[in-house]
Amino acid sequence: MILHAGLPYSLVRFGLPFNYPKLEKNIRTDVVVIGAGISGALTAYSLVNAGISCTVVDARTVGLGSTCASTSLLQYEIDVPLHKLIDKVGEEHAATAYHACKQSIDDIERICKKLKLKEFERKTSLYFASSDKHIPFIEKEFAARRKHGFDVELWSGKQVKSRMGFEAPAAIYSQCAAYTDAYTVTHGLLQYIIGQGAAVYDRTNVLDIDMTARSVTLTTHNGKKIRAKKLVIATGYESTQYIKQHVVDLHATYALLSETYSRSTFWHENCLIWETKEPYRYMRTTHDNRLLIGGRDVNFYNPVKRDKLLRSKSRQLLGDFNELFPKTDFLPEFEWTGTFGTTKDGLPYIGVYPPMKHAYFALGFGGNGITFSQVAAGIVTDMILGKKNELSPVFSFDRLNR
Repeated sequence: MILHAGLPYSLVRFGLPFNYPKLEKNIRTDVVVIGAGISGALTAYSLVNAGISCTVVDARTVGLGSTCASTSLLQYEIDVPLHKLIDKVGEEHAATAYHACKQSIDDIERICKKLKLKEFERKTSLYFASSDKHIPFIEKEFAARRKHGFDVELWSGKQVKSRMGFEAPAAIYSQCAAYTDAYTVTHGLLQYIIGQGAAVYDRTNVLDIDMTARSVTLTTHNGKKIRAKKLVIATGYESTQYIKQHVVDLHATYALLSETYSRSTFWHENCLIWETKEPYRYMRTTHDNRLLIGGRDVNFYNPVKRDKLLRSKSRQLLGDFNELFPKTDFLPEFEWTGTFGTTKDGLPYIGVYPPMKHAYFALGFGGNGITFSQVAAGIVTDMILGKKNELSPVFSFDRLNR
């Protein structure tokens, strides 16, 4: 599956910063991770720090799947608002999921500081009502977040106008958000684990998985064998080939990035911006003073049809930005499209999939897949160590039977 098209800015800016070998011999390892994107890299980092020997393999060159196309917003908010998630999964699980995502932002910040990765910046976030009829929605969501301990403010239309410069009847202003660069963080994580004795192989396509009572054996495209005690599957949307049930709906999203500006402040604290309308539009700034707007999602047809919409979607996104900020001249330089997935409750699937012994899934579906990936890294590591993780029931495959 071709997961992106156009010119993802991260790939253009950073190129291929490191080279990784192709697997050309039979090997043994405690844990093998399939997928060298941000999900697999975070999981492997967690495993290595827990003292577990692991090997990472990917059919592509490292980071060239969905990871390089990520717009890398880090938010504790899930695509399903908290008050609606409560209706879907219950108050305890919903609040736990939101707090887990909030904690994951802190965890990712610590990782970036430890590895001296510069592409991380703390931000605030604005979630605004797209129309007057969404005011009750915003008020209900604000009440749910305040009840469960999140640091949020309810802004009136007058406050939005004075602080942001555009019209919106109401908004929730959150103190906890950030952005990063999934592509460079992935490479940083993989370089770290290699330095700790782990192995990473790209352009190594796994064609067969054979599970016995005590182990798993992977066979690659060139006939090489990887024998391991445990398997982690972190291949994102392509992991559905291993799962019999329908767990994810695929969509295409579009992103437009401006030229660099001499100014560094564009709106209140350069906060992340998104809205109540579905599909929602989102905006952020970058380290090098660019503006990014994304959204205009469509149901996933196929890569060819998705890509044909890129130019028209970019024009629409440009119009969306100009509608909110008519005094800022958005000068487009990069445009791209990528694939993302949604689940019935907005939550990822993490942990054991019963039909596959010795296999654990780290599937960070959703608009905030990076925070989900960090949550998955902790759950999967604890499971492999035989430890109880209180988050496991919230994201488990047991939800398929509910």
